[in-house]
This record gives sequence, C-alpha cells and structure tokens, in this order.
Amino acid sequence: MASILNNSNRLELLLFYLGGKRRFGINVLKIKEVIPCPPLHNLPNQSANVLGVAELRDDTLPIIDLAKAISSTHRILSKEQIQQGSVITTEINRSHQGLWISGVDKIVLCDWKDISPPASGTRLNSYTTGVTLIEDELVQLLDIEKVLAEILGFESPHNEELNIEKSKLEAVFGKLVMIVDDSSMAIKQTIASLEKIGLQHISASDGKMALDILKDYQNGDPHTMEPISMIISDIEMPEMDGYTFVTQARKLDKFKDIHVLMHTSLNGTMNMKKATACGANDILSKFVPHELVEKIVEHLMASPDS
Repeated sequence: MASILNNSNRLELLLFYLGGKRRFGINVLKIKEVIPCPPLHNLPNQSANVLGVAELRDDTLPIIDLAKAISSTHRILSKEQIQQGSVITTEINRSHQGLWISGVDKIVLCDWKDISPPASGTRLNSYTTGVTLIEDELVQLLDIEKVLAEILGFESPHNEELNIEKSKLEAVFGKLVMIVDDSSMAIKQTIASLEKIGLQHISASDGKMALDILKDYQNGDPHTMEPISMIISDIEMPEMDGYTFVTQARKLDKFKDIHVLMHTSLNGTMNMKKATACGANDILSKFVPHELVEKIVEHLMASPDS
C-alpha cells in the first residue's frame, strides 16, 4: 500500500499559454496528447467557443477555444493563428475533446499542498480550481470540467427515470451525504443527483476543509449532529487531494468504516488501485447521473445504519 500511495499528494502540471505571456495549468493525467493544431472543419450552428471539429484516429473531436471559453472575449482568430497553435486532447467525463491553446511551456511537478483555492469575485477565477506559485509566477489551474459542461452540456438527473425500487429509495431518504470536490460545477451536478432521491448534503471544496468538518463531527455531540452516512470525494483538489483525505479520514474513529465513493474525471487502473489502497470503497468516473444515484443507493443500503 505504501508504494502505491507514495507521492499521491503530488501532481504533474502541463503549463501552457492562451494568447498572452501568462501561464495556466492542467493536470497531465487529464491529457491524452498535445499536438499541433490539425485541420478544422466547421459545423452548422456550432458554439461560438468551438473553433471547429477535427478528425483524429477515426474519432471526431470538437476543438474548443479555451481562452474564449473562460474569458468571454470577442476575439476572432485568423486561420493562420489557429494553425500556429496547439491542441490538448483530453478524455474527461467520458467524452473526448480538444482544447486549443496558443502555446505549450513545459511540465512541472508540484504538491497539492502548495496549491491554494482560488480567490472569488472574477469570471476567470470561477473557472479556476486552484492557484500555485511557479518560478515566482502565480499559475491558475483551470476547471476544465466546468468549461466542457457549459459548452457541451451535461446530462441532467431531473430528466432521467430511475430504475431503483421504491422501498430502497424510502430506506435511504433523508440521509446526509458529504460531497468533496474543488469544481463548483461538479458539486452542483452531484447535489442535483442527491436531491432527486431526497438526500441531505454538505460540501467541501478540498480535502483539508472536508477533514476539518469530519473532525468537528468526531468531537461534536452525536445527539445534536445529523450523522454523515456516506462520502463522495473527488481525487484532484488543492491543499489535500482525495487519496490523502480518505487516508486521514479513516484514522477518525467515527469514519473508519464509512462508505467512500471516489467520483473522478480521471480514468485508469492506477487510480482504482490508489483509491482502494487509501481506503475508498469504490470509484466511479464522472458524470453519468443515473450511475451515480445507483451507486449512492447501493452504498447507503449496505451501511450499518440503514
């Protein structure tokens, strides 16, 4: 277990440019490849933030102008400018897409503890999951999930029919679930799923904040606090990542046996191994609402207080 979790609170960031001298970052685990911008084809009625679509290895990917998506700029790129840029191809939330950037800088290794939550108040910060100091420059980590959800849309749990027995829904109704995620969009999506089946919720935007909440519950009066029945945690978070958070949460007597579902946009066998090693019960790729709801009910039904 120790070897799997070594450096789990560290990440590699790809640093890149969006047209100016300022650098931005994205976790390399979200990247499939970085390539010169391929030929693009326009689609009828395509979003203003989509430059076109590209054919890559028998797959058709929308190519999103990342700078325009996060800043609402009205700039118009010439064909020459587009061709001089690069594309980050990603697989996030079970979909493939390309992110157009003006240029690539390099990959750096840093600790999640050195990444701070973004300040609030500006549009750009609303698309930021964290900030960190690299070479005396403040670098923002972009909330790619939010960008994609706004441009490409996401499945709404309110429009889905649930194939879950009524007796099970009645058994879990009113239970309290903790959501831990640094993406405001992901929290919004998860809350919508919880409310659809009548669950209460509390949320935290990073592992450190969530751990502080659990410690308050650990030391509080059990007769005056609604018990937390389940934790749904992201993996990538500033200050303390999901692996470290779950490891620390398991050390608290009240939460050593609580069901933990890691809900992440990251894919891969290694993430499953790390999730299991740190003490999580299960891992689910974002974001398919009916799958999330089914997992929640399944775990709550298995908990001792159900």
